[in-house]
Amino acid sequence: MITKLSPVLEAILLAADKPLSVELLGQVFDEHDGVDSKRIRLTLKELQKSYDGRGFELIEVASGFRFQVRQNYALWVSRLWQEKPQKYSKALLETLSIIAYQQPITRGEIESIRGVGVSSSIIHTMIDRLWIRSVGHKEVPGRPELFATTKTFLDHFNLKQLSDLPALDELASWDEATMAPAKLKNPQQQEIEVVTESIH
Repeated sequence: MITKLSPVLEAILLAADKPLSVELLGQVFDEHDGVDSKRIRLTLKELQKSYDGRGFELIEVASGFRFQVRQNYALWVSRLWQEKPQKYSKALLETLSIIAYQQPITRGEIESIRGVGVSSSIIHTMIDRLWIRSVGHKEVPGRPELFATTKTFLDHFNLKQLSDLPALDELASWDEATMAPAKLKNPQQQEIEVVTESIH
């Protein structure tokens, strides 16, 4: 019987290389541990409160729970790694935000909203990053492909569900530099520089 669950959950989450759901955490324990989903969730909530004022936090995203450096400290933490941050164009981020708010949506509909064409490289980059995926075809002539965001997109932007997206009037400040999580184990995503020149 595990009497103090919090340090066990801390150890598991720190060792994990991805967010862990309550269900996945539950699979670590056997019947002798006396741990069920309710106890795991209660302990996780207690842990979240205990990190108030610390340089890191325990957050819940779409795929589960993970530790990450608080965004306030990402600037300094990013200096530990010498590789340059990944650059994404304004066009890519605009396209991604349109998909997020209008999904499922076709490439033609995205182009209609943006008023310019969307290059294949932008779509491929988002698919390669696992931020979007094809979810079928629209039943219109030509049956164009429909795109929607993924759990990886939600995880990356610190979202638990699509309803957590910022309101549209806040979208001007919504870019990867401000929303990308300052992860403990993935320096490539510490600070993302948004390129100002458009790539159509």
